[in-house]
Amino acid sequence: MVYRSSVQRSRFEMKLQKLGLGKRLNSLFKAKRDREEILSDIEELLITADFGIEFTTDVVEELGKRFSSNDTEKRASVLKEIIKDRMTLDTPPYDGNAITVLLIFGVNGTGKTTTVGKIAHHLKNEGSKVLIAAADTFRDAAIEQLAVWSKRAGVPMIKQYQGSDPGAVVFDACDSAKSRDADFLIIDTAGRLHNKERLMEELVKIGKILDRKLPDAQRIKLLTLDATTGQNGVSQADLFNQYLGVDGIILTKLDSSAKGGIACAISGRLHIPILYAGLGETIEDLVRFDVDEYLTSLFDEE
Repeated sequence: MVYRSSVQRSRFEMKLQKLGLGKRLNSLFKAKRDREEILSDIEELLITADFGIEFTTDVVEELGKRFSSNDTEKRASVLKEIIKDRMTLDTPPYDGNAITVLLIFGVNGTGKTTTVGKIAHHLKNEGSKVLIAAADTFRDAAIEQLAVWSKRAGVPMIKQYQGSDPGAVVFDACDSAKSRDADFLIIDTAGRLHNKERLMEELVKIGKILDRKLPDAQRIKLLTLDATTGQNGVSQADLFNQYLGVDGIILTKLDSSAKGGIACAISGRLHIPILYAGLGETIEDLVRFDVDEYLTSLFDEE
């Protein structure tokens, strides 16, 4: 659903490469030590890299079953295979015959608003007609920030004033999407967790408006998570999934100080696919998440 050129694909690999665990892992795999000591060190390394205790324990137990003292060269590939098998890779089905509504939410600071602009840009580059709805009406300067990204993407935006009813914005956006014959309506929603009841009320109201105004539309709920928050990001995803349901994750700031394993922890524990990766601050810095490239970048030696 998101355009990605070969140039972007190489940048995905290059930017994640600095997160690599390959040298340390391969050193452990080749160590002439007791099997249990090696597995214990691997477990510690994965936990410190934000794979999470539960996910790591499961992976290391399986690795122990398949651990061969006579074949050190294949241990890294076996580890990647075990991790991939435990990640949820199925993406939401995409029906190109009807308008698709992308509901984007996430706590402040996760890059939600900038991600909306990046997705709009890439969908437009694919040749789709895209419209943005500024329904995060309570956060200070959220509408102004989204307007900047809308202009960068060259995509129209429906907005009202700060503090206005988010449902009213969505109502107007639905009418505009139909009149413009849009392929995608991207809704930037409020994402705060400190007031779950208010958030639920807003999302339920938006859902009812979409049911009435765009009954045939495909609806996909996407959560933005900051990769640098580590296991706190897993907790955020768990809460949002409980209250709202999440179809896919957009993992932002994966180019910065993130340790890397967070994608595996989220996908493996919560069974939610990682759909996109944010790799920088420019409008081009969003790519389709590719699990094979991701694992290669993490575990291959630089």
